[in-house]
Amino acid sequence: MSTINYISTRGQTPPLGFSDAVQAGLARDGGLLVPERLLPPDDRFHQWPTMSYRELAYELVIRYADLSQVEVAKLVHDAYDTFRHPEVVCCVPVGPVRILELFHGPTLAFKDIALQFLGGLFSLLLEKSGGHMNILAATSGDTGSAAIAGVRGRAHIQIFVMHPRGRVSEVQERQMTSVLDANVHNLAIEGSFDDCQRIMKELFADLPFKDRHALGAVNSVNWARVLIQMVYYFHAAFRCCLETGAPSVQFAVPTGNFGDILAGYYAAKMGAPIKRLILATNENDILARFFNSGEYSLGHVVPTLSPSMDIQVASNFERYLLDRVGGDAAKLRGLMGDFARTGKLCVAGRDPLFVAGVGETAATRATIRKYYEQHGYLLDPHTAVGVHVAEQFPDPEAPTICLATAHPAKFGAAIREATGQDLAHHPILDALADLPTRCTTLPNDAAAVRDFIATHAT
Repeated sequence: MSTINYISTRGQTPPLGFSDAVQAGLARDGGLLVPERLLPPDDRFHQWPTMSYRELAYELVIRYADLSQVEVAKLVHDAYDTFRHPEVVCCVPVGPVRILELFHGPTLAFKDIALQFLGGLFSLLLEKSGGHMNILAATSGDTGSAAIAGVRGRAHIQIFVMHPRGRVSEVQERQMTSVLDANVHNLAIEGSFDDCQRIMKELFADLPFKDRHALGAVNSVNWARVLIQMVYYFHAAFRCCLETGAPSVQFAVPTGNFGDILAGYYAAKMGAPIKRLILATNENDILARFFNSGEYSLGHVVPTLSPSMDIQVASNFERYLLDRVGGDAAKLRGLMGDFARTGKLCVAGRDPLFVAGVGETAATRATIRKYYEQHGYLLDPHTAVGVHVAEQFPDPEAPTICLATAHPAKFGAAIREATGQDLAHHPILDALADLPTRCTTLPNDAAAVRDFIATHAT
C-alpha cells in the first residue's frame, strides 16, 4: 500500500491520497492531479521484463495506490477477465513496424484498458465509503463507450457522457446510445469536442455544484487513467527488447488529448526502455506544432477521418508542462493564464524524448491502403496517422512500436474511402445496427448540462 500523495499542477490544493485523488478527478484549483514524485525502479524491477501483463499492472498500481494487495489483485483480474486476448494486448510485426493492438476489450478501443479498471476502482471506493458518484465525461469518440461499458449497471454511479453531435462515427455513437441502463445518460452537444471538454471543466470548477452532486471524472484528467495506461508501454517495450535484443524501443502514438502519450512519457521516466516517443497528430496539430516549435497555440478544429483526434485543447498537456517548467506551479499558472487570455503560450528549449509529425487526411488514406495491399493488415484511421508519422523517424537501433488505438471496424466509412472495399467489420459492432438507442441533444451551454445533471443525478 503506497503512501504517496497527489498534488495539483497549479499548486493551490492540499495534497490528496490516491483514493481521494481518483474520486476528485480534477483538482479544486482547476489543475490536474499528479503524484508528488515518480517512483524510481525498485528491487523487483529486474523481474518486470518477464512478467505477464496482469503481473505488471499489479506491480505498477500497488506502488501508487493506497489499496491493499488483495484489492489491487482483484481489480486487475476483474478488469481484464473479459478481454479477448490472453495477454490483454498483442504486438504484431507488420512491415517496417510493430503494431501494438490495444483494442481487444469490450468496446474495441484502447480506452477499455483504463476504463474497465477505473469502473471497478470507483465501485470499490464507493463501497468502502458508502458514497455515490455522478460521472461527467466528454468524448471525441471512444472514451464515451468505454466509460459506459466500465460503469453500466453499477450501484451508486450515474454517468453523463457528452459527445459533439454529428462529429463522432456512426458506430461510436451507437456504441454509446444503444446502452439503455438506467444509470447511463448520453448527451449530444451542439458543438465540438473542445466545447464538451470546456463544459466539463466549467462544471468541475463550480465547486458547490461539484460537491453537491459528487462529480467524478473518467477522462484522462483522472490520474488512474494515466497510471494504468503506463502498463502497456512497459510490457511492449520489455517484450520487444527481449525478442530483438535491442536495448530500447521507440513508440509512435496518435494523440489528440495527450493522455496516451503522457503515459509513455511517465513510463520512460520510471525506467522503461524507451528511446523516443513519436507524437502523431492529424490536421488538428497543436501538439505537433508545440514539439517542433515550442509554441502551443489554438487553431480551428478541422473534421477528419480520425475524429477522436479532432481536438485543439489537449487537457493532459498541463501535466507535461509542469515538468517542462521544473515543477514550478506558479510559473505554470502564468503560462495557463497566458493561454486563457491569448490562445497561446511558449516554452523555450526542446525535449529530446519527443519528435512529432502530422498525418493529414490524404496521408491517412494512403497509409491504410498501403498497409492493406502490401502487408495484408488493416489499420484504423487513428493508427494510420501514427504509422504514417512513424515512417518519418526510423531508427536502426530502436524498433518502432505503433499504438493501434481502435479496431478498424469502428471506422468502416474511412476504410471504404481508403481502400474502395467494405472490409471493416466486427460481430460486436455489426450487432448494433438494429438496437434501440437513447440520447438527449443539448445546446452548447454549460447551464443546460448543469440542469440536466441536477435533474437526473443519483
